[in-house]
Amino acid sequence: MSLAVLASRALCGLDGLPVRVEVHVGPGLPAFHVVGLPDAGVRESRERVRSAIISSGYEFPAGRITANLAPADLPKESGRFDLPIALGVLLASGQVQPEAGAGMPELRHYVFAGELSLTGAIVAVGAPLAIALAVARGEPGARLVMPPDCARIAARVPGLAVLAAGSLFDVVEHFSGRAPLAQAQPLPPAAATAAAPCLSEVRGQALARRALEIAAAGGHSLLMAGPPGTGKSMLAHRLPGLLPPLSPDHALEVAALAGISGRDPVFSDLPPFRAPHHTASAPAVVGGGVHPRPGEISLAHRGVLFLDELPEFERRVLESLREPLETGCVSIARSSRTLTFPAAFQLVAAMNLCPCGWLGHKKMHCSCSIDRIQKYRARLSGPLLDRVDLQIALPAAGADWMDAPPGEASAAVRERVLLCRERQAHRQPQLNAALGVGEIEKYCVLRKPAQELLRQGMLRWGWSARVAHRVLRVARTLADLAGEDVIGGAHVAEAMQYRQPWG
Repeated sequence: MSLAVLASRALCGLDGLPVRVEVHVGPGLPAFHVVGLPDAGVRESRERVRSAIISSGYEFPAGRITANLAPADLPKESGRFDLPIALGVLLASGQVQPEAGAGMPELRHYVFAGELSLTGAIVAVGAPLAIALAVARGEPGARLVMPPDCARIAARVPGLAVLAAGSLFDVVEHFSGRAPLAQAQPLPPAAATAAAPCLSEVRGQALARRALEIAAAGGHSLLMAGPPGTGKSMLAHRLPGLLPPLSPDHALEVAALAGISGRDPVFSDLPPFRAPHHTASAPAVVGGGVHPRPGEISLAHRGVLFLDELPEFERRVLESLREPLETGCVSIARSSRTLTFPAAFQLVAAMNLCPCGWLGHKKMHCSCSIDRIQKYRARLSGPLLDRVDLQIALPAAGADWMDAPPGEASAAVRERVLLCRERQAHRQPQLNAALGVGEIEKYCVLRKPAQELLRQGMLRWGWSARVAHRVLRVARTLADLAGEDVIGGAHVAEAMQYRQPWG
């Protein structure tokens, strides 16, 4: 046999696209070429493969070797193609004769991903969970061969057979029928994840607590404005404790995104909470780089993105949030390709009412001029604010805040949130915050007084149709919390109340 064909995967965002590794060994002057749009890391695999084959006790062919990574128009990066290329060289040169029971037809059902060291050992590759998810979804019944550490992570994907291979020699022994590879066991559950802080620790701020419950119940975005020390950050950090736990599929997706970004995947049912500093750049928040990686909005997928000191972020960073807030994903364009990462996050933002921060405080004096205040608030564009469902002003806490009784615990609020989300799930396929125009007309049925009240609000404040739809989505959540099928005037009135961020 002079030609061997094996399967691998190339990552394109969170998608693992199939790659056909074709290795041909033929006569001619000794040469080793890797084609198929490889980057520098893949081209260097020639030396790693050569040394790994010799170190494993096999002979490197003295002919013309061509390794083609198809499709040719898909960029290839990373050293994960070392293992299939080396195995292909051994198969094409006849040094590996697969056992009859595990012949070439069955070999096509294997997917290989592993980087080779010069000793022939298989070392870890990046994003093993994303590769495993792609194989499980695209090739049911396939067997994934990976290095042991990666295999234990990939084995968390249900219904996927993952084989752990420590060296190239182990892989050859497996296909020769002498020593089958062991199936990897998934990593044991990690220690219990620390629970989110409890809402009972926040005293007072009844309006903000109510807005936080509504945000959790309907998946709405929230902006809190007020002087320093009013509890904006405290409230934001307690939102994950009000959200339902992640489903196993969503938890795997969140862990896979963490793996792509270079972090250790953490398997938890607690929704992620990301709080980037206001000096973060656009690529750090949205994603990017020479080899694009997910940013903070993707790491907050299925969870909460908290932006404190919102006007202090760069304008281009804030404006880049507009499309992900609408679509739940972000596309990063490069000259050679466009990558799409999921970004279905729930935005929570906090800001002061003025640059010095003391506007609206009962004791401290604000030193900002009207022009300075207007310039500060103008850092937030109208289109961005239109996309924030809940916008509230928090009053400064009085001297008697310590005498106030503890607020309602997160567990009690979470029960109401879960009931509200169950009502939404029975009625529609998505949360209220994600309802489209057609779904709003279908599910947001208004009583006559509610229609008139909304019409008056649009005329008084000059609201756009987008803002009116945001108000209707919030009103739909308020009706669900009250257990009512039709939206009444009280629900619309309360929803309109949450469009006044400046008090």
